[in-house]
Amino acid sequence: MFATTYAKQVALAAALVWAGASASQATTYTVFDDVAGGRADFDATATAAGGTVKVDTWTSLSSGTLIDRGDYTITRNNGGFLSSTTYGDLSGKVTDISPARNNGGSDVGVRTKPLDYFNSGVTLTFDTAINAIGFEVGDWATCCFDPVTELFISFDGGTPQTVASASTAADGLFPSQKTSSRSVNEIFVGAFDDTGSFKSISFWGNGLGEYLVFGGEVRYALIDEGGLPPVAPVPLPASALLLAGGAGALALVRRRRKAA
Repeated sequence: MFATTYAKQVALAAALVWAGASASQATTYTVFDDVAGGRADFDATATAAGGTVKVDTWTSLSSGTLIDRGDYTITRNNGGFLSSTTYGDLSGKVTDISPARNNGGSDVGVRTKPLDYFNSGVTLTFDTAINAIGFEVGDWATCCFDPVTELFISFDGGTPQTVASASTAADGLFPSQKTSSRSVNEIFVGAFDDTGSFKSISFWGNGLGEYLVFGGEVRYALIDEGGLPPVAPVPLPASALLLAGGAGALALVRRRRKAA
């Protein structure tokens, strides 16, 4: 059993994002947590909002420039080759999305706009529209804070939204889904949009020099429009808040789970 604490609050876990007027830039709720906790939260939220969660565990993953998973395809944002590997305790195979600048350059003490790193990521394109998506990420925030390492998501090619930001290695540590007493660099990322739907999601990072993997197990659903309960603002210490640009203001707080 886990108890949620705020001993090491940083800008990471759950966010309510207020964005533009289009469906792909509407109010979006994103979840960032340990794999077991994030997966449970995603399933409970999607089910309560009228959705049926579909799960695709990457027990095997082909290679190529386009990988067909039945309900969706996987492509690299730069059109390049995809291959698979394993990582730690993640649920299935993963693919390497180690960050790089589109122009092959480097950063010196500052990060530029999210789309400058877009080509190193991946895009999932679905056959039918969804509005809830979740997946696993490994080896994030192990290094390369210049001054931060961040993760981004966009829907249907819309404005990038910041999922997480870390400035120290401790920011990326969460309990392993297999051994909860052991901290690992393995996370679950989820996103919901009950004001519309989307058919593609893109995901990437900007931590130049870090190894970053994506996949494991993909969860997705089509929830009812307006099905998510309203989220009341929760007062948080100033140290736990981060204001980020792009689609809108993100108020993020990382949830640290420790054994009770």
